[in-house]
Amino acid sequence: MTGPDTAVTHSTASRPAAPDPGRAHRNRRRSAGTLDRLWPFVAVAVLVGAAAILHHELANYSFRELMAAARAVPLERLGWALGCTVLAYAVLPGYDAMALRYIGFPLPLHRTAFGSFIAYAFSQMLGFPLVTGGSVRYRLWSAWGLSTAQIARAVSFVAFSFALGMLTVSGFAFAAEPAGTGVILGLPPGSLRLLGLANLGIVASYVWWSVRRRRSIRLGSWRIPAPSARLVGAQLLVSTLDWTLAGAALFVLLPPGHGLTLATFLGIFLLAQFAGLVSHVPGGLGVVETILILLLKPYLQASALLGALIVYRGVYYLLPFCAGVLLLAQYELRPYAPRALGAVRSAGAWVPRLVPQVLSGAVFLTGVILLGSGATPAIPGRLAWLGRLLPLGVIEVSHLLGSMAGVGLLVLAWALWHRLDAAYSLTVVLLAVGIGASLLKGGDWEEATVLAIVLGAVLPARRYFYRKSALAAEPLETGWLLAILAVVGGFIWLGFFAHKHAEYRNELWWRFALHADAPRFLRAAVGVVGVLVVAGLFRLFRRAPANPALPGKSELDRAASLIADLPDVSASLALVGDKALLFSESGRGLLMYGVEGRSWVALGDPLGPQADQVELVWRFRELADRQGGWTVFYEVGVSCLPLYIDLGLTLIKLGEEARVPLADFSLDGPNRRALRRSQRQMERERITFDVVPTEQVGPLLPTLRAISDAWLAEKRTREKGFSLGFFDEAYIARFPVAVARRAGEIVAFANVWASRPKVKLSMDLMRYRPDAPPGVMQYLCTELMLWGKAEGYQYFGLGMAPFSGMERRALAPLWSRLGAFMYRYGEHFYNFQGLREFKEKFDPVWEPRYLASPGGLALPRILANVAALIGGGVRGVVAK
Repeated sequence: MTGPDTAVTHSTASRPAAPDPGRAHRNRRRSAGTLDRLWPFVAVAVLVGAAAILHHELANYSFRELMAAARAVPLERLGWALGCTVLAYAVLPGYDAMALRYIGFPLPLHRTAFGSFIAYAFSQMLGFPLVTGGSVRYRLWSAWGLSTAQIARAVSFVAFSFALGMLTVSGFAFAAEPAGTGVILGLPPGSLRLLGLANLGIVASYVWWSVRRRRSIRLGSWRIPAPSARLVGAQLLVSTLDWTLAGAALFVLLPPGHGLTLATFLGIFLLAQFAGLVSHVPGGLGVVETILILLLKPYLQASALLGALIVYRGVYYLLPFCAGVLLLAQYELRPYAPRALGAVRSAGAWVPRLVPQVLSGAVFLTGVILLGSGATPAIPGRLAWLGRLLPLGVIEVSHLLGSMAGVGLLVLAWALWHRLDAAYSLTVVLLAVGIGASLLKGGDWEEATVLAIVLGAVLPARRYFYRKSALAAEPLETGWLLAILAVVGGFIWLGFFAHKHAEYRNELWWRFALHADAPRFLRAAVGVVGVLVVAGLFRLFRRAPANPALPGKSELDRAASLIADLPDVSASLALVGDKALLFSESGRGLLMYGVEGRSWVALGDPLGPQADQVELVWRFRELADRQGGWTVFYEVGVSCLPLYIDLGLTLIKLGEEARVPLADFSLDGPNRRALRRSQRQMERERITFDVVPTEQVGPLLPTLRAISDAWLAEKRTREKGFSLGFFDEAYIARFPVAVARRAGEIVAFANVWASRPKVKLSMDLMRYRPDAPPGVMQYLCTELMLWGKAEGYQYFGLGMAPFSGMERRALAPLWSRLGAFMYRYGEHFYNFQGLREFKEKFDPVWEPRYLASPGGLALPRILANVAALIGGGVRGVVAK
């Protein structure tokens, strides 16, 4: 509400009227998030393109030659690479130390270094640093006292420092060595020097802004303070050292005689790293290698460079990742060391939500290992030894089963991520099959050991996979589908590359011999593709996902009869028809909800007796959890807060709802002078008030529709939904309607929510004609209160004032301070204070309203999902 002439409780700016507003509202929601779903396709397209270029560049080299090039790296150069890696990871904690000092929450050095190493080990290996490294930081920093908002600010500072270092080092490299880099890129040295100077100019501008002007940047309502000169200097030093050492670790692995200077190589290395970051491919795997091989072709043979890159991936990425995993496991298990005998049982007490995701990643990795092993030749010595012990048929079948188990584990990793009950047993079986196949097809005890470790981690975790959902019924997200297809595509490409010198003829498929690696790969490829085809066909016949169905007329009638006997009239929003309804077993309780993204959002507290409320809350939680969703309760009161706390949800205050005691309400007294003035003005305009009973509303619907359409057109706005009513004939016809007439013609109206026990009265949709006199809605509201008092109602609901009643003290929670800030300074976007001031005219009693949700890093997405539910999609959030 932006003033006294707008809606009081639930009317808001809305979209132009349509023949079926509810259907249009739902259609807009279906189109939300299309752009986000395109990113996985972009990443796969980039990965496929990189693989095609790699295949072309390595056409003259065999798989064994590449492995030989990797093994040929001298120990001296390997030692230098390890030294550069150690120094680089010793510098990386500087990012976190600066970020923590910037937000005013420095941690002890040992904690900073510990968290930083684990975060970077994960993000460098897995990619998506804001997700992987950010999640690790949230896990550790939140345990050490940082709030979610502080963590978000610190992670953003780290990301900016990371980019600042890339600009600085590339600027120096391009400006200092434009000739060498220009030859590689095919650019004139002058233009490359200009690019380098431009990068350094951006850095210098940032330094000048931070050191000299000291002004904050304002992004909407957010203020970003400038860091101190000392902090800026540390940013430049740490980020420059980081990128230089990361490039040097690869530079020292290159074979001698290449003729490259470190500055020239760093420029090319940073270009490849930048391409890997923007490609959204995890770790930039394949993208970085492709660009380096293409650009450094005049200086290095592709096989020698790829051999160095393989060693570099192991030294700079894999070794720190393994160390990070061990350190994180040690940190999590340390509190339980005194109870070593009960360690397996105690493990369930720490971060149970993290266990399925960790095991999912581990199982996916085992699938990649099995497929990679099935695509490459076996070690000849081990294979010869096995040939003396086992029949050839056992080796052949083991190879085929190992590859098929590998692709099966890729699919089951997705199911484990979603905690599916059926996936647990199948995973145990396929891991056991993979262990046996690894040993019997080539004596690969290393991969069998990895699979056995993962199996040992999966076995005691049975209780984490509890969702009784069929594998075929669970929706397979686009990202998972593309990840599985990318791995299978890589398996096929690797197999053909490793065996590209084989002569592919029809009889090759039927050749069975001890050292016939190529035929074994071909048969394994058919088996892998066959598993995917069967799984795909099986899913084609799956039953439809359990999306919440919107209520029909019979369900709405059932809800209407239940709501009529309840004192809380806001429950009438269930009758709009845009929310799913969940009834209690007794039929006396009701919960309304909507789904947007992963958020399952219940509107208000559950209705009905206390026992029914408890039942509905837990049933809703289980329903959301079965679908992998977040349980959210929006605009809830104080009475049910213990229930939401029992669910483990976090509470944040949304604002306060105004309720006017009608027994004491009148137009007498000095505080009612503005209301009396408004009433006299309406009398001079010959405006009269009337409440039309429900049974007489039908003939007025065309007139009310015309008024609503005119109001929407004048406001240039659109209908909303979910927590707000919209004009729908079937919905309006269920309630009495308060009208203001001039010369017998309706100029304004509002549908009336009235409880049958005559406890509470309120208005929902409030619309008026463009030619209606100013103040007509305040008049309508005042007259309805007087009418309600005469009819014996106890309270009149004026709706919620967002962000009102929030503390802005220094020690108040961040959300409270942010809400108070928006309430005080956000008038440009929404009339927060004006809304509260209008309602204060009626001397209401204020009651707090809350959002109950999982909180943490999910909170911004949940708030965005709630806004999309109300606005009918992303467009409704950013537009009127």
